[in-house]
Amino acid sequence: MINAPLHYRLEHADLSLILALVRGRSLARAAGLLRVDVSTVFRSVRRLEAALGRELFEKSRAGYLPTSLAQSLAEQAERAEQALEAACVSIEQGGEVISGTVRLTCTDSVLQTLLLPALARFMPSYPALTLELSTSNDFANLNRRDADIALRLTDSPPEHLLGRRLGAVSYRVCASPGYLSAVAVEDLDRLAWIAPDDFLPDHPSVSWRRQRFPGVLPSYRCNSMLSVAELTRAGLGIAVLPDFMLGEPQGLQPLAEVPSSYDTALWLLTRPDCRALRSVVALFDELARTIRLGPGAEAPG
Repeated sequence: MINAPLHYRLEHADLSLILALVRGRSLARAAGLLRVDVSTVFRSVRRLEAALGRELFEKSRAGYLPTSLAQSLAEQAERAEQALEAACVSIEQGGEVISGTVRLTCTDSVLQTLLLPALARFMPSYPALTLELSTSNDFANLNRRDADIALRLTDSPPEHLLGRRLGAVSYRVCASPGYLSAVAVEDLDRLAWIAPDDFLPDHPSVSWRRQRFPGVLPSYRCNSMLSVAELTRAGLGIAVLPDFMLGEPQGLQPLAEVPSSYDTALWLLTRPDCRALRSVVALFDELARTIRLGPGAEAPG
């Protein structure tokens, strides 16, 4: 492979072409993104590779696979695209643009059920804001400064953190309609139970089951509540899940209520030093407005 000619300078159209083909992975999809015909994309890629003296894509059964150079250029093109969007928003909003990176942590069940729908509502209004998401059941993320914001199910959030209570969370025994049609639900202790493993020994669902049905040995043990819900939805047994994971859209039906003494709450938390960061404050306020769990939630302050 020969080196890239020194006289050739990449242009915006070149980066747009590379980004479209990386995203589309085929000439047809790239052509659709660029609003040109397939032959134009094909000729443009060949011309650009010749000008650079480097291969940008490898053709395979999976489509056009980017080389490391093409992947790097596509990432730079994406950043340029985001910067352009931020500039447009800046003009529309008189220069008030929220930008930067915010690190957010939550459990996998909160991510799938509550956080993702919320982000879909308001994040398009923040094109210059970047989120780094991680799933964890541990407050240590905030304590170690590995995260700026956390969504946590707890009764007693750490006192050194700033927080807002988004609402109460209760728990219910539930199962899929298919499983319920095949078993007798009068004796819950005789059914197949699905539960978290030792990663959550003090979880309300575990504490209540051990107190109410001490003889039950779960047939399935999972390392996340999302996995517990998925196995239950698949019709493999019954489980205790938070109420926000139930209902017709989730494909699960409640069988019995867990006493309110096992209720917890969803808290939105951040570190005191983050109050000076506009990006963190903006995301915190948007989440507080968007994620509401009913009458147990506090009004935004």
